[in-house]
Amino acid sequence: MPTRPLTLTALTVSVGLTTACAASPPISKAAPPRLAVPAEAERPCGLAVLPDQPTLGDLEAAYARRGGQIVLCDSARRMLLETLQAERRAIDDWLAGR
Repeated sequence: MPTRPLTLTALTVSVGLTTACAASPPISKAAPPRLAVPAEAERPCGLAVLPDQPTLGDLEAAYARRGGQIVLCDSARRMLLETLQAERRAIDDWLAGR
């Protein structure tokens, strides 16, 4: 049975590539860096709720409480975003070998 020249060439290339890959060392055995997420960033944001029969005082208190809750929620979101960006920079540096 005659062998075709392309079959022999493909077999030779395949063996060569497999040998080259098997001989190369792994890139790294270390895991990429991971930063711990602050606990404040993992908690759900609170939201003040009015009672069934709200008075003007209830409305004013809820308004002030919600303002504080928005500030806390935004700072937690910002903290999480900064942690994520720092982790991505650390992973990029790690991949670049710095």
